[in-house]
Parts: sequence; C-alpha cells; structure tokens
Amino acid sequence: MPASPIRKLVPYAEDAKKRGTKVYHLNIGQPDIETPPAILDAVRHADIKVLEYSHSAGNESYRKKLVEYYKRNGINVTKDEIIITAGGSEAIMFGFFTCLNPGDEVIIPEPFYANYNGFACAAGVKVVPITSSIETGFALPPIADFEKVITQKTRAIIICSPNNPTGYLYSREEME
Repeated sequence: MPASPIRKLVPYAEDAKKRGTKVYHLNIGQPDIETPPAILDAVRHADIKVLEYSHSAGNESYRKKLVEYYKRNGINVTKDEIIITAGGSEAIMFGFFTCLNPGDEVIIPEPFYANYNGFACAAGVKVVPITSSIETGFALPPIADFEKVITQKTRAIIICSPNNPTGYLYSREEME
C-alpha cells in the first residue's frame, strides 16, 4: 500500500514548528473540543485490573444504543448489522474488502480523500476518478460523466458528502 500523502507532509510541519513557524494542521481530524470532566474522572478512577478486548463487532450495549438511535430516525437495523470501527478509515477499508474484488473498479469524484488510493491498492482495486472543479464550486459532476466511465469492471461509486477535502455538501438535487 502506498504511503499516505498526508503523512508524508508531517515531517515538514514538524521541522517548521522546530524553527518557530506557526503550523495550522488542516490534515487530521484532531478534536479540539475539551473532553467532558465526567469522562476524565471515570478514566482516572477506573478500578480495572485488565483492559480487555471488546467483541470484534464492538461493545454490545453500545451497538444496542445505536439500534435505538437509528430506530428513532426511521432506520431499522439490528445490533448484528452494526460494526464499530476504530475510525472512518477502518470502516472504508472494510467496505473495500467486503464489496470489491481484485481487478474491480470504483468511481470517485475528485478531489477525494487521498487514502482512497491506498485502500484501493490494498484491495487490488482501480480508482476511476471523475473530476469536479473549482469553477463549479466542486459540485457533483453530471451523471453523464459517470456513465462515460462505467465499465464491466465497475462495482462501486463512492460519494462522500460533505466532500473530503473540499467540504462541499452535495445537494438533494445532485444526489437524485
């Protein structure tokens, strides 16, 4: 799998910081919201002798709470249909390996999350980009652009909204 282009930039940022340059990290989803005191207090006072692994699909009580959440929003799922991941990248990798086979193609509007290339490489999948442009505000390209590149090997189209990295939020009309 190729190295993440985002991670390739980290040494440059670290060097700049050492020279006293103010660096704004726009490359990672680092939370900047303070952790609630109740959570920090629970961690400080936890009387746990062994930190065990949870179920491979995630903590069952948490998955049950997610079922309730989705039900309130009109989505019917069971706890067995939910898998908790360590983050979005892991979930996307699961999707690539579950839905695609080596040699398949996936269409993705670009610019796109740089790690899609690495995920595709690991899965043996070819990324077929569809270019959106700044002139259109990075709107979703017309359906005709997608139709032009669909082949017998096309197995998926990834639509990330809001788009990463542009932040563009596709409208309902674009999605329909």
